Amino acid sequence: MKTSLIYLFSCFFVFTATSQKASFSLDQIWDGSFRTQGLTALHSMNNGQQYSVLNFDRLTRSTSIDLHDYKTLSKVKTIANSKTMDAIPYFSNYIFSEDERKAILETNTEPIYRHSVLGHYYVYDINSESLEIISEDKIQEPTFSPDGTKVAYGLNNNLFIKDLRTGTTKQITFDGEKNKIINGITDWVYEEEFAFVRAFEWNAGSDTIAFIRFDESQVPEFSMDIYGTDLYQTQEVFKYPKAGEKNAIVSLHFYNLNANQTSAVALSKNYQDFYIPRIKWTNDSTVLSAQYLNRHQNTLDLWLINPKESKADLVLSEQDDAYVKVTDNLTFLDDHSFIWTSDKDGFNHIYHYTKEGKLKNQITKGDWEVTNYYGYNESAHSIYYQSVENGSTNRDVYSIRLNGKKKKRLSLAEGTSDASFSADFTYFIKTYSNASTPPKYTLNDSKTGRLLKNIKDNSALLKTLSNYKFSNKEFSTLNVNGNDLNMWMLKPADFEAAKTYPLLMFQYSGPGSQKVANSWFSSRDYWHQYLAQQGYIVACVDGRGTGFKGADFKKVTYLNLVKFETEDQIQAAKQISKLPYIDASRIGIWGWSFGAHMSTNCLLKGNDIFKMAIAVAPVTSWRFYDTIYTERFMRTPQENPNGYDDNSPFNYPELLKGDYLLVHGSGDDNVHVQHTMRMVEALIQADKQFDWAIYPDKTHGIYGGNTTMHLYTKMTNFLHEKLGDKRNNLN
Repeated sequence: MKTSLIYLFSCFFVFTATSQKASFSLDQIWDGSFRTQGLTALHSMNNGQQYSVLNFDRLTRSTSIDLHDYKTLSKVKTIANSKTMDAIPYFSNYIFSEDERKAILETNTEPIYRHSVLGHYYVYDINSESLEIISEDKIQEPTFSPDGTKVAYGLNNNLFIKDLRTGTTKQITFDGEKNKIINGITDWVYEEEFAFVRAFEWNAGSDTIAFIRFDESQVPEFSMDIYGTDLYQTQEVFKYPKAGEKNAIVSLHFYNLNANQTSAVALSKNYQDFYIPRIKWTNDSTVLSAQYLNRHQNTLDLWLINPKESKADLVLSEQDDAYVKVTDNLTFLDDHSFIWTSDKDGFNHIYHYTKEGKLKNQITKGDWEVTNYYGYNESAHSIYYQSVENGSTNRDVYSIRLNGKKKKRLSLAEGTSDASFSADFTYFIKTYSNASTPPKYTLNDSKTGRLLKNIKDNSALLKTLSNYKFSNKEFSTLNVNGNDLNMWMLKPADFEAAKTYPLLMFQYSGPGSQKVANSWFSSRDYWHQYLAQQGYIVACVDGRGTGFKGADFKKVTYLNLVKFETEDQIQAAKQISKLPYIDASRIGIWGWSFGAHMSTNCLLKGNDIFKMAIAVAPVTSWRFYDTIYTERFMRTPQENPNGYDDNSPFNYPELLKGDYLLVHGSGDDNVHVQHTMRMVEALIQADKQFDWAIYPDKTHGIYGGNTTMHLYTKMTNFLHEKLGDKRNNLN
């Protein structure tokens, strides 16, 4: 009897507490109400005792670079402030020279593609507080020479060098031309898939620049209309190599400043169709490392190239039956040996090689993955890294000796920990969050991980959120098709097990991705919270092909993208539908990009379980997507036609039974609106009714002005109409 009374009281208390909390609106998700505070453009100074951050003053609309002391966390001084600069009302980023006496300030930027921008850039002399524009034209990727006397940059597909001592500018390449030749700046597909823009590097002696040249003359052109507001629309035309089509021909070059001479690299290996995804100077200022990758992306070669001696040595070659991941973690030590990361033993780990490319030892080992490499402390012979050793949904920071011994976990709280180390590796600033804790920033000792000081904890945000109906993510695993898949579930804050609820599943499912992670919210998480407070249960399952559970789990989808991923989501939905509080007649799924491909396929092939789907900016055929990404997982359409077509939804539109909302931006340079148009035409010819929306001139992210609000209102209304329980639509 007592037990029953206590139980009833507890339920009443929870119900009362929940009923007193407010429901938040869609507007609040994007108007800054739930904005997290962080450290912007964090940079550790050379002395290892101080760090700088970029701060924005909302009242004055000005920016500053502020210097802080690690030990005290107190502000030491302001290095630069746009309030004192007549030429710059604000700047959005900064880059120090190697001696930290100068900084490049970025302003007046305009985006090109995902990572690239054009902008005006100024060199700020910290001691004299003088300001000098690098070029009156908008330029790309200005970079100091190591001695701080020059800046190299890209302009109109060519490379230029400005001498800061004389003020003179010298053009060093001359054949750059739009949609034909690019020098030192990546083309569209390299930028998108290899995730870098600056394809030139200064050597330590400041007398040589290595750069990649892209000849995209034979790459097919893609065009899209830009509707704008004028009487006639304009057209954007750029080179976009779709799967199986010609790529840019790349070549590696050196420009010697003293000789005013450019030379091309010749290698002993005959590469026919290949990529150069990374270049990096070694500790020897005369030797450049370059990673070469074949078109199938299953052989990755590391070359050491000495232009002065016209010498090139192949020191490492990695091969895989599926594909090899390009590494950003190449580190050269004082003895010219190097550190490298690879998943060649089935999990991503850290390796140490001699300068000749002979394996010295595998530093990390185990059925878990290294997810980030922070650096090597030469004096302590220690490597710092992040891994999922404490569970694939968590992240922790570790140190380990170069010999693979004395591993130490430096972050102890369960969740996601990331680190930014001081230049001398004495300290690290830890960023920590989990699914119920917004980011906390702390100063920690790098030897022990010991907390030294709190920096920011977003406690104000937690206080704000405590006034609203928020639900905790429930993490679990679901055994599907012989695999334990990670899952989270959101239930309404006033959840009652005796009731039944509609279920909306969310996923992305792309190769190596992860959506089930023990970390703080994204904007879409807030939308899922909003739906939970509206009476939906939201769930997310990471199926086969996703990341951080080993190579076999990730690469099983090779040559058959979306096949196994779709099977896993369908089976997961069927298993979740058996829960007594799930209404099996009201199950939907949604996703964006790869996830939209997935949601479309699930609705068609899982038409016995899914009642509706929302697809935003979907891929509908891998034949329409770019070479690097698609062929990594599928090879070419000429080699693997069935892999491309068997899982392309516009090849089986007759399977549509449920409700379908299809959304795309017409200005999407990544997943072209062509994907949606082909799907639309297939559905029309199959006599299938559906809903769709095109957002004019919007890119892959579909944002700008009122766009985001309009999109999520549309999706919310669609859910209410098709999956909800007589809920009122939003205006």
